[in-house]
Amino acid sequence: MTTDKDQSMDDQSPAVVFAAKGIDVTPSRDEGVLKVVKNQGEDGDRPMIGDKVAVHYTGKLINGKKFDSSMERKKPFTFSLGKGQVIKGLDIGVSSMQRGEVCMLLCKPAYAYGSAGCPPKIPPNAMLQFEVELLSFQGEVLTDDGGITRRIKVKGEGYNNPNDGSTVHVHLEGRCEERLFDSRDVHFVVGESEDMGVPLGVDRAMEKMQKGECCMLYLKPKYGFGKEGRAQYKIGPNSDLVYEVTLNNFQKAKESWELDQKEKLKLSATAKQKGTQYFKAGRYLQAVVQYQRVVLWLEMEFGVGKEEQQKLQDFLLAAQLNLAMCYLKLREYALVVENCNKVIELDEKNEKALYRRGKARLFRNEFSLAMSDFKLVLQVNPSNRAARDQVSICQRNIREHHEKDKKIYANMFQKFAERDIKAGKGKRRRGEDSGVMNENHQVAIKRRRRSQDHGQDCP
Repeated sequence: MTTDKDQSMDDQSPAVVFAAKGIDVTPSRDEGVLKVVKNQGEDGDRPMIGDKVAVHYTGKLINGKKFDSSMERKKPFTFSLGKGQVIKGLDIGVSSMQRGEVCMLLCKPAYAYGSAGCPPKIPPNAMLQFEVELLSFQGEVLTDDGGITRRIKVKGEGYNNPNDGSTVHVHLEGRCEERLFDSRDVHFVVGESEDMGVPLGVDRAMEKMQKGECCMLYLKPKYGFGKEGRAQYKIGPNSDLVYEVTLNNFQKAKESWELDQKEKLKLSATAKQKGTQYFKAGRYLQAVVQYQRVVLWLEMEFGVGKEEQQKLQDFLLAAQLNLAMCYLKLREYALVVENCNKVIELDEKNEKALYRRGKARLFRNEFSLAMSDFKLVLQVNPSNRAARDQVSICQRNIREHHEKDKKIYANMFQKFAERDIKAGKGKRRRGEDSGVMNENHQVAIKRRRRSQDHGQDCP
């Protein structure tokens, strides 16, 4: 990280260097963190709050004594910026850097380890110096599939977040390939943003935001306007979107534990109806959100009487069956099986659950398991023609699979046999060569003996 031209800087005391060249990078301009750039980075973005950054650093006391170095470990150090995972001085200093930049940071105790220090290496009230190289940074990924990435421009207030069902008041600006297509103030219920023309990715990010936060959201098509696009905004199919979103205010919904059973049943009926609307419109992910609400509210509920318990179970089974159907459409076959299993635990002869689990297993090429499910459907309802057709499809797939296996093994055994034949010929050839060599060796030995015998008869 240190070049020859930087050597003169390294030889000077930190106080002299930072007094002459240091730039105050603290938001309050109290000179708590001073920065000197050694190598300029690439022009472009700087890290934002929540970004995952990778750096190399060397930390020293003001007297030059080294206390830590990622360079010596030969492994970059990664952390989430602005989340309190490192000392305040590093959070502030790294946020001012560009990719590839190398700089020196001088951190006062209030921006380092303060009056407590960090024994045994760092004494109390120690001023620290760091040499830092910013290797890379990327936004915070909010979903397991990487479909939503967030980068925070302005940090929000406190630690309170909207929950599912909250009413949020936001300002948003949507862009596609840098073209602004949407700019407005809008309010919507978290979980129902589709009703206001706001994509699912923005809706799902709400539960991670705080009041006053302004962030950039990078949405893959699945969380934007999908394969259909949005003609209203002249957005084509499978388009990536970028939204800048400011959460101005929100009113939280009651948490599940705050609702009584009547409230949960009433809300479940509304969510089921809305989920069906989304499903019919082909908005399967939005439908999933609604059906998941029902499961969340009712999964741990118990009715007072038999009739009440049956009503709860009917709602719950319907939601899980509908989730299975949504996941079939989304090709999330493991989740189809999971939800069908939950239904079958409560109702082992549930025709829809058995059939949908069979379909998921068929798509996963689990032909024998799928056929077992379809046969169970026929035991429940012998007149189910769709299940009978699926049994035939499974049988055909099993036969085709066996034929492929036969060909694969036949070719495999043939190759093994050919290899053995070649190996046998090689052994015979080596044996023949060895025999010739042995014969020549015997002749040579006899000649040497005759020569020795003649030598003994001479005076």
